[in-house]
Amino acid sequence: MAAFSIDSSGEFSDAEVLSLYESVGWTAYTRDPKLLARAIRSSSYVVTARDGKGGLVGLARAISDDASICYLQDILVHPAFQGAGIGRALVEKVAARYQHVRQTVLITDNEPGQRAFYEAMGFTEGSDFTPEPVRVFAQFR
Repeated sequence: MAAFSIDSSGEFSDAEVLSLYESVGWTAYTRDPKLLARAIRSSSYVVTARDGKGGLVGLARAISDDASICYLQDILVHPAFQGAGIGRALVEKVAARYQHVRQTVLITDNEPGQRAFYEAMGFTEGSDFTPEPVRVFAQFR
């Protein structure tokens, strides 16, 4: 397993964040690097993962009112480091920071493996809530 460290100090450069987003192919973010930098810096909480050499290999960010809701906005791990527990560690760090809020919400792509990962992290898809499912609405521009 690759060695990594988790940090929430907010110390990262815009260039290394852009490189990380590019590594996972998130072009909706990378086509406007200034907007990406603003989004990251305006987040309520950002946690990063670095490899043993100090390179940025993972990031999670949240937007929250710090009282009733936390939106877990992005969770990404460089492809060369996926499967090493970094994504889990990032989500756990955000969950610990916002353990007092009533709702933690995330919207994600329908990629293979994501449902199993998020369910293993304690999330439930809206249509699976019991006794009644919940609806999730979103509008993308």
